[in-house]
Amino acid sequence: MKGKAKLMSTVKILPRRLGGEVLVPPSKSIAHRAVICAGLAEGGSTIYNLAFSQDISATVHGMGVLGAKFQEGDSPGEGFKKALYIFGCGRPVAGGNLIDCRESGSTLRFLIPLALLTKERFTFTGQGKLTTRPLNPYYEIFRRQNIKFSTDVGKLPLILQGQLKPDTFLLEGNISSQFISGLLFALPLLPDDSRVVLLSKLESRGYVELTLNVLNKFGVHVDNRDYQEFIISGKQKYCPTQMKIEGDFSQAAFWLVAATFGSNIRCLGLNKDSLQGDRAIIDIIKMMGGRVEEKEDFIQAFPARTNGMEIDASQHPDLVPIVAVLACLSQGVTRITNAARLRLKESDRLAATAQELGKLGADIREENDGLFIRGVEELPGGAVVDSWKDHRIAMALAVASIKCRSPIFIRNSRVVEKSYPNFWDHFRKLGGSIHGYDLG
Repeated sequence: MKGKAKLMSTVKILPRRLGGEVLVPPSKSIAHRAVICAGLAEGGSTIYNLAFSQDISATVHGMGVLGAKFQEGDSPGEGFKKALYIFGCGRPVAGGNLIDCRESGSTLRFLIPLALLTKERFTFTGQGKLTTRPLNPYYEIFRRQNIKFSTDVGKLPLILQGQLKPDTFLLEGNISSQFISGLLFALPLLPDDSRVVLLSKLESRGYVELTLNVLNKFGVHVDNRDYQEFIISGKQKYCPTQMKIEGDFSQAAFWLVAATFGSNIRCLGLNKDSLQGDRAIIDIIKMMGGRVEEKEDFIQAFPARTNGMEIDASQHPDLVPIVAVLACLSQGVTRITNAARLRLKESDRLAATAQELGKLGADIREENDGLFIRGVEELPGGAVVDSWKDHRIAMALAVASIKCRSPIFIRNSRVVEKSYPNFWDHFRKLGGSIHGYDLG
């Protein structure tokens, strides 16, 4: 299969080492935040180096419903060649009353508080597992502030109408950081000051760091008191700016693990000083005995025999599927802990990771809040596995194929379009042998 051909739903991958350079797609996490802040600014902003994955498209659509206007263009120089010119609304206004979040949890949880600044009635819909992902922290706020809402027993669609008011918002630190970020986007636009107070230690701290960093770029200040309390002044204004989106470490992780398995891959487009929490993949590979070189213009991992270890996933849960692949091919035992929230992602990622890697011959066991893994030299492969319609599971299984003795088949392979539309094209250009199949 040469060139960029359309893949069938199921792909067959022949075990093969990869090699070459790959331009890592722009950070989806940063892009969500930049699009929202630019959409709230009073005037025109430009976001450079943007990749229009399904999730980012959902946020662009949602901000359009809330009054922002968009125009696509081209980015100068190297990169993903896409720019988005955004004409912000200054403050959300109802340009419609329906926001389809597709399967994007970030879109849903970031935009709900913003919709409540309009006082208008809104309906939030979604697809796939997003329709059942929990929104309980917001429901508690709705009840406290007498905001009218209705759901189908906690499922989407969510219909709401009311006005978000300045308040002290008490949240558990182990909930999704998306709830915290959602409030941080909306509260600066209220007429008075607010506080967000965490009742326990913040997990996924890196995502809140990203939110604070992007807010600051757009002229919004939040008083961060050691990530346990946030003081947000009211009557602030978002200021338009220009911003380039850096490469995504959660996507680079797949190539860095592939390189550790013996492939010669250089990852381009990354910021070695990034605030992204998933930059932790570099530390994890090093702690397991691997070697990673960080330069200004590329980051590269090198072939290594890695060792199992205890890994606390609370601060970087999205890395678990690919870290589990690394652990399955490392010497000794790895235990991944504090990962229970992965059961509420696009799939139950603990179950999906354990079951599908198990089909390939990995010695892996699902636990209540994590995974227990005994490493092996290589995997038998020769099996049909399924992505569970989860982009990170599909990409992790693709990397696992490198260390299989026999070809593997991955069902529902096109799900990578949710976050990394070019993944299979990049995999092929790096030397991967991919063929489309219809297995019935």
